[in-house]
Amino acid sequence: MRPIRAAVLALAAAAFSLPAFAQDYPNKPIRLILAYAAGGAMDLSGRVIAPILQQQMGQPVIVENRTGGAGNIGAEVVAKSAPDGYTILFYADAYTIAPSLFAKLNYDPVKDFIPVTQMVSGAHILVGHPSVPANSLPELIAYAKANPGKLSYGSPGNGSPQHLAAELFKALAGNLDIQHVPYKGGGQAIGDVVGGTIPLASLGLPPVMGHIKAGKLKPFAVTSRARQPLLPDTPTFAEAGITGFETVQWWGPAVPAGTPAPIVQRLYEEFTKAMRNPVFVERLAAAGLAVTPSASPQAFSAFIRSEIDRWGPVVKKSGAKVDN
Repeated sequence: MRPIRAAVLALAAAAFSLPAFAQDYPNKPIRLILAYAAGGAMDLSGRVIAPILQQQMGQPVIVENRTGGAGNIGAEVVAKSAPDGYTILFYADAYTIAPSLFAKLNYDPVKDFIPVTQMVSGAHILVGHPSVPANSLPELIAYAKANPGKLSYGSPGNGSPQHLAAELFKALAGNLDIQHVPYKGGGQAIGDVVGGTIPLASLGLPPVMGHIKAGKLKPFAVTSRARQPLLPDTPTFAEAGITGFETVQWWGPAVPAGTPAPIVQRLYEEFTKAMRNPVFVERLAAAGLAVTPSASPQAFSAFIRSEIDRWGPVVKKSGAKVDN
């Protein structure tokens, strides 16, 4: 009986210690793992919200860019971290695409994480260097068909949502022969398309807005259902003749599976509070991003599962595949 009694007492102690552990949280620095390089939209949101969270929670909040593998390296780091609320992944749309796109993953996009809340969303955009001999999407399609293999486009990496969006566009526009040039982040792709090293790029809207306004890049179309307020003259892909096409970038915090529920709830409350901060709202709006908090961690989890189901047929239709 004594071993049984000891086990019962141990379980009871653990049950009582869980709320105390949550009340003590946080008592050391928190890491925000961003699986994409500095200079992109995710990086912007992370660096804006980190000091707000730090002020709210009373502990340092450190942004770490763990790049590579189309975001999979950063995801794997968090999946294998201690489930204590101190290592947080910015869970992105890429992870709902990954199961259909990659031959093998070293993490499970559903089982290895507890979603906290969606944070932001925004459109992707197809842009080109001013030297590209087309000023609209129909003109670009016509040029690509007349000059197969002559054009190339950059993206933040193999398997990124921007890569998949461009591949889907190519397929729907008549299987265009435009070569993909993968980068290790959006910042590098932007540098090369602005410099003319590559003629086109499929990217998130926020980091290219300044270059578009300065005339260093020409916008062809945005991937959202409606036009973007910051680029009212740039059509959607659907308006430009590519029907059945819509992709939106989004991300938000998620923690390793096994993280105690009180900590998940605390993080939900802290992040949603930080997202209401005028500094966060205004900085993201200026970059073309919308603040889109989930109603609850469970709502974000349900959304992620629905996106995984949605992207499977899209990936198959596009023909995109990454062998890793």
